Amino acid sequence: MDNEIFDEDKSENKGLNDSATPQEMDTVIIESKSNSDSSGSSGSSDYSSFSAPSSPKPKLSKKLAGVVALCLTSAMIGGLTTVTLLPRIYPNLLSSNQTTLTTSSLSPISTVSNSSQFPVTQIAKAVGPAVVGVSNFQSSQNPFSRQNSSSSGLQEAGSGSGFIIDAQKGYIITNNHVIDSAQKITVSLSDGRTLDAKLVGADARTDLAVLQISDTKNLTAVALGDSTKLEVGESVVAIGNPGGNDFARSVTTGVISATNRTLDIQGESSFGLIQTDAAINPGNSGGPLVDYQGKVIGINSAKYAQSGFEGMGFSIPISDALPTIQQLIQKGVATHPALYVSINDQYNTYAQSNNLPQGAYVAEATSGGPADKAGIKQGDVITKINDTTIQNSSDLVRELYKYKVGDKINVTFVRSGKSQVVQATLGEINSNQ
Repeated sequence: MDNEIFDEDKSENKGLNDSATPQEMDTVIIESKSNSDSSGSSGSSDYSSFSAPSSPKPKLSKKLAGVVALCLTSAMIGGLTTVTLLPRIYPNLLSSNQTTLTTSSLSPISTVSNSSQFPVTQIAKAVGPAVVGVSNFQSSQNPFSRQNSSSSGLQEAGSGSGFIIDAQKGYIITNNHVIDSAQKITVSLSDGRTLDAKLVGADARTDLAVLQISDTKNLTAVALGDSTKLEVGESVVAIGNPGGNDFARSVTTGVISATNRTLDIQGESSFGLIQTDAAINPGNSGGPLVDYQGKVIGINSAKYAQSGFEGMGFSIPISDALPTIQQLIQKGVATHPALYVSINDQYNTYAQSNNLPQGAYVAEATSGGPADKAGIKQGDVITKINDTTIQNSSDLVRELYKYKVGDKINVTFVRSGKSQVVQATLGEINSNQ
């Protein structure tokens, strides 16, 4: 996760195993870290005695946070386990042809008579051709393995899904975790073609990536819907490649179970997510969640896989994703508003035990950054951004991302038991930081 400064280390690449078989699934287990010293004295009321664990000075994109127990099948599902850790790819390829995407800028795949809803069979026929498989190739550490190897010596480390948003220019949307650390990316189309894809841009803070293919012959693009108008109970369809290309463009159905859900994982924590009971399986990451008008309203990204739970998939709302997608297409990077603080969520366990205010505990305010200039210091607890209550780092991230770089916001924080309000001007942090 991030905020400005919180990059939780959510590496999905673990090193190629001996079998060197590409994986479409990996399970991220996020556990709350027990802190035997966090309880403190039951009579203590001075949160200044809370001491954050010592750690190296954070970069602008490191989060110092404990997280709640959550077991997720990384629908994150794009599944990139069993691969060597490699640098992320952020090519300095800026598109000279800028494309502006809105929910109405792309032609619908299929005309719906009198705006009536149409059945799943028609949705599958209309949207299916725009859904692609995405394969992530990386170097192998196993010199004897030849399975799934390319002529360059790279092996398929994992796969996920994606969908075409611009048929003329060949732009494809997927999740960042699907293509993270890839040395080569290929895209499999519905007509049987497999093409090399260029990474236009990727942003770990929102778990979004844009690919591009040069051969745009006979491509079909999706139509984008408006995820701000979704209602709980509305019928939806998920399309993707669970298990890889052997099950390409599988269709599952369900409803919108809830909106504005939060998950404490990097990228997804930046959004209020769509929850659905449409089956989202390993390999579905990056695929579309479609309404009954045949329009994409979400990007399938995660599944709640704790034992005993079924039918809990999560998608990034397309309306919230569009600003980042536009930036990646136009500039190759995405920028986000930032306070330039490092947050330690372990404070909240301590605070609960000592009757202290919940909030985002400032482990460090970068010198010269917006928070530092506003007078916010290490040890302060941020409790509000304007009128919105902040209880942890995830709340802080989501709230800051509602604003733009340069916006002025009121920050309420507690210091030595007293609440203070200061005005801060939001700075900028980009995908490469």
